[in-house]
Amino acid sequence: MAWHSVYRGDAAVRLNKFLAQSGVCSRREADALIAQGLVRLDGQPVLDAGRKVVPGQSVDLDDAATARLSAFSILLNKPVGYVSGQPEPGKIPAVRLLTADTRVGPGEVPASDLSLPPVGRLDEDSRGLLLLSSDGVVAKAVIGPLSELDKEYRVRVRGEVTAAIVEQLRHGLELDGRALKPAGVFDKGKGRLKFILKEGRNRQIRRMCDLVGLRVIDLQRTRIGPVRLDDLQEGRWRHLTTAERDALIAASTVALPPSNS
Repeated sequence: MAWHSVYRGDAAVRLNKFLAQSGVCSRREADALIAQGLVRLDGQPVLDAGRKVVPGQSVDLDDAATARLSAFSILLNKPVGYVSGQPEPGKIPAVRLLTADTRVGPGEVPASDLSLPPVGRLDEDSRGLLLLSSDGVVAKAVIGPLSELDKEYRVRVRGEVTAAIVEQLRHGLELDGRALKPAGVFDKGKGRLKFILKEGRNRQIRRMCDLVGLRVIDLQRTRIGPVRLDDLQEGRWRHLTTAERDALIAASTVALPPSNS
């Protein structure tokens, strides 16, 4: 079997909902897999998407199910000067960097016509870790409304960094009339700051710094949840590993409440 889990909840839950909450696929994808006999409960194929899983039951997916759910997820170290999403005239999209010459490690080079939207944008004048993915489960884990994943940034600023300014950046600022969530902000000395955020407002860090009289001169994203940029060189890319995908999903769903339906 390609995927295996034992349901540890307190009450029965519909099989398609369990698969979706486990980060395996969407409910619609689960329905299709079940209809094709690719999902098993305690070793027996299930053909009814409404079937409930009770505590202690094992759920397995056949290898064919994993093949049907396969999708591209790319980790790119984006340089300054590339846009992460759909470019305006004269702008260069980050997907142009996804060539065989810039690839690190195994895996196919995505076809030029494959849709690989950014999973969390990174501004043209910012650099660092950019996820591009056709995997809806990965997207939901990173930018879904219930996601609790944090993102880490290294920032260089111009201006005097004081303890009072750092405290302001951590809590108490507003953008567009709405209070920002508390942020992790750490003074690393010599105009260098580390930011850890759980939200991603438009150009948030730059605008936060503007509010306290600092000007951002370099911004690099180094981490999204458990996935790190590490030593991937600027302008290079690699495929997200299965372990990284699983870790993203686990980290984003750990805070979800148990379901009783």
